[in-house]
Amino acid sequence: MEMSKTEALTQALRKSIGIQILEETEVMEGEVVEIQIDTSFASGDGKAKGNKGGMEKTGRLTICTTEMETVYDLGSKMIDSLSKEKVTAGDVITIDKGSSKITKLGRSFSRSRDYDAMGSSTRFVQCPEGEIQKRKEMVHNVSLHEVDVINSRQQGFLALFAGDTGEINDEVREQINEKVTEWREEGRAKIIPGVLFIDEVHMLDMECFSFLNRALESDMAPVLVIATNRGIAKIRGTEYKSPHGIPLDLLDRLMIVSTDPYTHDEIRKILSVRCEEEDVEMADDAMELLARIGVETSLRYAIHMIITASLAAEKRKSAEVEIEDIKRVYRLFVDVKRSTQYLMEYNKEFMFNELDEDAADFGGGEGTEGGDETKDSMETSP
Repeated sequence: MEMSKTEALTQALRKSIGIQILEETEVMEGEVVEIQIDTSFASGDGKAKGNKGGMEKTGRLTICTTEMETVYDLGSKMIDSLSKEKVTAGDVITIDKGSSKITKLGRSFSRSRDYDAMGSSTRFVQCPEGEIQKRKEMVHNVSLHEVDVINSRQQGFLALFAGDTGEINDEVREQINEKVTEWREEGRAKIIPGVLFIDEVHMLDMECFSFLNRALESDMAPVLVIATNRGIAKIRGTEYKSPHGIPLDLLDRLMIVSTDPYTHDEIRKILSVRCEEEDVEMADDAMELLARIGVETSLRYAIHMIITASLAAEKRKSAEVEIEDIKRVYRLFVDVKRSTQYLMEYNKEFMFNELDEDAADFGGGEGTEGGDETKDSMETSP
């Protein structure tokens, strides 16, 4: 389905805004004392009533709390629900009176000695106190986008599983916002703003930046975190230059977090953690050399060398990566800076070479990875 840029941003924003809907419902809660099920032949045409082979099921359910005990008559649907949940005597259950949904909370502590062995998934709970029938507050957590989808499609809740939802009408969103605001004023719902993270934000154009600028003024706006590794760059789709490729009016709304290049010790620690994740044993002197390579080239290049060095060590029947493995891999696989210098030196040997005067600056400059050695500059909305 086709979708505009602003619609994609709107859906991302509303996915990061949560709603806690509070609902009071009547439930029956207690410990199952006994379940009696009787099967009898149905009078008349049993198949017309939906009973297989003319059989009819009836039963009684006895549940109790610490203060009372009650017996309820069961119909065929409730008997099927109890069988589906595998409810037996000693289970603590909850029955929603509105939907007749049965939830098994666990086994009662009073029945903990009924069996010599229990499965690891068995959970023991206390027998409920007070009356069996009570009012309970239920909490439903959904996002604004999920409410949008449910109310904008004929299939309702099933639309959430259909994948692409397409564009959602603005009128639907306005009605939902009004309803959510009404629920919040009545105390039936809570708005929980989340966090929307946009990486490589310099790839957005002026239309997207203008939309974000307006969206941040909303009362239900989430916390916006954006990241970029650009310096003074052109705003996409324009000839105007701006810090980080972001318009100044949006930058003025943000709190900018400055970052510093990784130190030698930080790179060594990151590489050590990565070795543990990749299950690679590395000698201390080899780790020191790899950390120095990470400082001089890039962290990403040093991380890639871990697996290749491990394969080199495995080839020579060693369980640990040594300095010679790091050196061998360093000779076989060049980093961006050495590759660029090679191209500058042998540019006439390549086809369709376009070397201009500015290429020399690229070959000799620092940080050719465009941010690999540094943590990306990040901005957040207050």
